Amino acid sequence: MLDISVKAPAKINLTLDVLHRREDGYHDLEMVMTTVDLADRIDLTETSSGISLESTSGFVPHDDRNLAYRAAALIKKRFGIQKGVHIHIHKHIPVAAGLAGGSSDAAAVLKGLNRMWDLGLSVEELAALGLELGSDVPFCVTGGTAIARGRGEILTPLPSPPPCWVILAKPPHGVSTAEVFGALRLEDIRKRPDLDAMVEALRNQDFDGICRNLSNVLEEVTIPAYPQVRRLKERMIRFGGEGVLMSGSGPTVFGLVRRENTAKRVVNGLRGFCRQVYAVRMMGGLEANT
Repeated sequence: MLDISVKAPAKINLTLDVLHRREDGYHDLEMVMTTVDLADRIDLTETSSGISLESTSGFVPHDDRNLAYRAAALIKKRFGIQKGVHIHIHKHIPVAAGLAGGSSDAAAVLKGLNRMWDLGLSVEELAALGLELGSDVPFCVTGGTAIARGRGEILTPLPSPPPCWVILAKPPHGVSTAEVFGALRLEDIRKRPDLDAMVEALRNQDFDGICRNLSNVLEEVTIPAYPQVRRLKERMIRFGGEGVLMSGSGPTVFGLVRRENTAKRVVNGLRGFCRQVYAVRMMGGLEANT
């Protein structure tokens, strides 16, 4: 029996801009994304036929509503694979959190089955398959730090951020990405990210510059609908977060800090306000998602 384990790290958005709505109903995006050291583990076991899935989280569907399940189905159909697979998701990334947990799980399944069934697919081919599953999957296939354009599939690698601590805090409610994008009014966006400034800060390993240029236009939709996100940002800043932003469509808020003692202070300060709080390291290098 063949078994493969693959790490599926979370991502955060250092910038997120929505440029316009496309004719296919999706939005053209421009984002800077990077991986952090909070990860699910995907265990794949070859079976005689079919697809089965289990998870350590009760919030994860076990059928084709799950992107990881759909990733396996896509591989099997596209390449005529008769063998089956059992997928076990050891869930550590919060669900519906704006951290691409489901997309990263799907990317891990694509990469794991590529190895298990000796398909010989390149990273670019796996990313193209991933786009059929979701906009964040191509980035999750490649990992690292990158500008993502189009629906998320046009990736330009960037230097990793300087080493730092990332505090992640998720309110108890989830957020529907589709609902957030549905409520977004492009003409009402007040402040857009300065992509050039963020790229320059990354190239110069300028931690302060990265913190100054954190920006996410989806905050303008999610924060009015979920005021707890604003309160969480305010508390994170008060306790010492040097750069604080909502990730993706939310509701998770992250804070960047340089020193471990500051990270501990922020975590301790948030514990009474938010149950799901994590202090992790920035990853960002291409080795992060292997």
